[in-house]
Formats: sequence, C-alpha cells, structure tokens
Amino acid sequence: MTYQQKTLPTKVDPKEHIEALDVSKTKKEDGLKLLKIFTEETGEEPVMWGPSIIGYGIYEYTTTSGIEGVWPMTGFSIQKARFSLYLKFDKEISQQFLDIIGKYKAGVSCVYVNKLADIDEGVLREFIREGYQYMQSHFKTIDRI
Repeated sequence: MTYQQKTLPTKVDPKEHIEALDVSKTKKEDGLKLLKIFTEETGEEPVMWGPSIIGYGIYEYTTTSGIEGVWPMTGFSIQKARFSLYLKFDKEISQQFLDIIGKYKAGVSCVYVNKLADIDEGVLREFIREGYQYMQSHFKTIDRI
C-alpha cells in the first residue's frame, strides 16, 4: 500500500479561516498579526494546509523509511487555548532563540504560545526569518505542488 499524505495545501483563504474561528477576539487579532508577521519575514503568501495549519513555503522530505512528502517550511495554527508555531531549525540554534523569546512550551515539532503578548515580537521575527533561510539552505524547496 502506497502512503497517501493527508495534510496538503487547500484553496481556503487563511485570513477568512482566522476570522471564522470560534476563538476569542484577542486570539483572532493575534492570529491576524501572526499572518502579517510570517508574511513579512518569509516574503511568501500564506497557504492553508489541511483544516488548521497556515504555512509558508514548501519543502520536500523523505523519511528514513522512504516515505516522501511535502510540508510548509514554517507556519502556525490557532487553537482556543494557544498557538502552535512551526519554527524549523536544528536543536542548538532553536534553543538559542527559545532562551530569549519569552513564555512558551516546547512541543515535538513546534513551540506553543498562549498569546503574542507572552513573547518578544522582535525575537519571533528573527526566529521566523532565520528559520526560513535555514530551511531554504538545508532542504529541497519547491514553488507549488
């Protein structure tokens, strides 16, 4: 049986997605601000991946078991309680940013933030920008699927 990737780009408008979410007004405002920040720092237009991830850029990957797929180079998603920020780097560089970004919880492949006021926007912008450049230099990137 061939692996079929489930989370792929959709035609849903990311701004409309944020505005339609059943979250607080502050969470929506923070989501729209993240949309602007990620767009400015990557130079990419946002794309919805599946029902919840707002992604920027695309890279190709192959797992150790030979499964191939595509994924956003960076991005975020919004839940009622928190944001998931998908900021890619090697662990050592990521830790340097995490040491100074502010209040967060680390996930397996993301950083959880309750609200934007909890973190330093300048550090976030640098983390996004440098992480995006890291992905461009370490992975095969593509324009679209």
